[in-house]
Amino acid sequence: MFKKNSLYLLFILMLSLGCSKYQKILKSSDVDLKYEAAQKYYDEGKYDRAIPLLEELIPLLRGTDRAEKVYFLYAYSNYQSNLLYAAAYHFKKFATTYPTSKHVEEMLFMHGYSQYLLSPISELDQTETYNAINSLQVFINTFPEHHLVDSSNVLMDKLRVKLETKSYQNAKQYFKIQDYKASIVALGNHIKDYPDTKHMEELNFLILKSHYLLAINSVKEKKLERIGNTIEAYYNFADSFGESKYLKEAQNIYSKMEEEQNKIKLENL
Repeated sequence: MFKKNSLYLLFILMLSLGCSKYQKILKSSDVDLKYEAAQKYYDEGKYDRAIPLLEELIPLLRGTDRAEKVYFLYAYSNYQSNLLYAAAYHFKKFATTYPTSKHVEEMLFMHGYSQYLLSPISELDQTETYNAINSLQVFINTFPEHHLVDSSNVLMDKLRVKLETKSYQNAKQYFKIQDYKASIVALGNHIKDYPDTKHMEELNFLILKSHYLLAINSVKEKKLERIGNTIEAYYNFADSFGESKYLKEAQNIYSKMEEEQNKIKLENL
């Protein structure tokens, strides 16, 4: 028990001394001391200690030969601390502040990569996803021969899949809430925006079904036109997906619409 207590007290003492030393460095007016300490903390992975020192050093060393190094460490300290909004901002600012730096390509890539990491799941707002795609595209356009271009394209492909998933979910949501007019538009827009979508068969069937459900719930004045739209949607679906798992249901819809169409035409004679 005594040994355990002694070790605990020793740990507390060392921690206290370490904090005391760090506070002295923070309060010191010695720029060289702070610069060396900040670099040491960064090298040791103690980014929470490096950041306050680097923040102080940035304005103090502006215009000197150490300014670039300090800002480089500061941007990466934010990144390593998972402060991704700050990291993305400072990576980009580094690139604009030091456009001739040997690190400018890396920093532009890291700006886009930080935004990539900020991109949320598909169910949430995708502003950060668009930002990441734009930033990575800027990197590719600016440095088309850089070895990180392939990595950037891979990241952008993943982000685009997320955007497609978001669009797909939104389009289907209109169908789920029975807003069939909006469903037809949204599903059609998704197909136009993503012509290679893996959901093509399902989306075309949902367009057909939306036309059908809109038609059968229409007032008399609009029903005949909407039945015609449904039949046209059926032909489009059947021509493209003759082996579809939805084909039987699609054929049932067509039969009902054809029967209803003939009935209305007879009534109008």
